[in-house]
Amino acid sequence: MVRLVLVDDQEMIRMGLRMVLESQPGIEIVGEAHDGEAALELLERIEADVVLMDVRMPRMGGVEATRRLAEREDPPSVLILTTFDLDEYAYDALQAGASGFLLKDAPVEDITAAIRHVHAGDAVVAPSTTRRLLDHFTRARPAGTRDAGARLEQLTPREHEVLRLVARGLSNAEIAAELVLAEGTVKVHVGRILAKLGVRDRVQAVVLAYETGLVEAGER
Repeated sequence: MVRLVLVDDQEMIRMGLRMVLESQPGIEIVGEAHDGEAALELLERIEADVVLMDVRMPRMGGVEATRRLAEREDPPSVLILTTFDLDEYAYDALQAGASGFLLKDAPVEDITAAIRHVHAGDAVVAPSTTRRLLDHFTRARPAGTRDAGARLEQLTPREHEVLRLVARGLSNAEIAAELVLAEGTVKVHVGRILAKLGVRDRVQAVVLAYETGLVEAGER
């Protein structure tokens, strides 16, 4: 059972999400909050696996709330809720530790799949919406810092290959099939990539790959 918290300053959106998600098997909504500050307070009292977090909210927005959650021991995963007007705050939330994006008008199948992927320990980098958002922002940002480039140079050719596939949104199982490897071997490669790059999860590795130019905007 996935314990889910909804965080959005618009009550109607929370009501809509609750109505849709409560009908899905294996998902239990354990709380709601109207802004980031209330969410942090709530998550001190209850246990949750995944948080659906809006970006722009009064008092404390989703970026700062995500950053503070990431500093906690064993924090819940965060999925950022955004409209598709390419909100740069959502990109900043990825860098703060969020596990991916969800569009507020996404089909219920996409929302539930994303929640389950995150709960399983994966990051939601596969949906085309996420890649389009990353594409948009990396076009406007520098190719990357010298430090990030130096970290990429530590990767072996196989690790470069795996990182490119991670950035394309493939799961460990899909990468294993693509490279004709055991899924466990891919998992080891991903772990080494995260350690060498000094990032906390797959999403931050993808952001770094885009920013350094290892993966070009629009590349598939």
